[in-house]
Amino acid sequence: MNSVLTMTKHLNSHSPKTTQPLIALYCGSRSGNNPIYQEKAVALAKGIAAAGFGLVYGGASIGLMGQVANAVVENGGEAVGVIPEFMLDYEIAHHGLTELHVVRTMHERKALMAERASAFVALPGGLGTFEEILEIATWGQLNQHQKPMILYNVNGFYDSLIAQLDHAVQEGFLPPQHRAKLIVCNSSQQIFSALRNLDAPQHFIV
Repeated sequence: MNSVLTMTKHLNSHSPKTTQPLIALYCGSRSGNNPIYQEKAVALAKGIAAAGFGLVYGGASIGLMGQVANAVVENGGEAVGVIPEFMLDYEIAHHGLTELHVVRTMHERKALMAERASAFVALPGGLGTFEEILEIATWGQLNQHQKPMILYNVNGFYDSLIAQLDHAVQEGFLPPQHRAKLIVCNSSQQIFSALRNLDAPQHFIV
């Protein structure tokens, strides 16, 4: 598949080449120490393609990011990558995608991914993954979108974060109705059950 490389100067200036609803996958630029992380990420990506969804993600060819993109494309799905120009040297952009957008800033990256996505799934990852899913959850709390947001708790990876979120509810800092919007799934089957009920809005306010 030939990649469409676009230097996106304004978020609304792109012409989408995709025809499938896109799922945003937030995940690491590393693969992690336990092979189960790669195994579950690839299986989820294959399932996304089989279910008729496409992928929007951070645009890299390395770590879990590259593995999920490869799995989607190799199984007939569409894949959109969004990567900041300054990260091209060390995240190694993926050139086998349906679309590859090179943007100026991290904010533009996250905003374009959010605009294109119909749902958000966080796989295991590091600081960037944590920040992305928590920011999108914050936007949901502020009624900027109503799209599904999912933590894929592979191998108990997110147990501590889930406990912290629940603690914030107990201590009165996080309203329970907003905590409930961040869905915890322990299997890909649970994720697909959530996605089958998808009712994505047409616009995302950023």
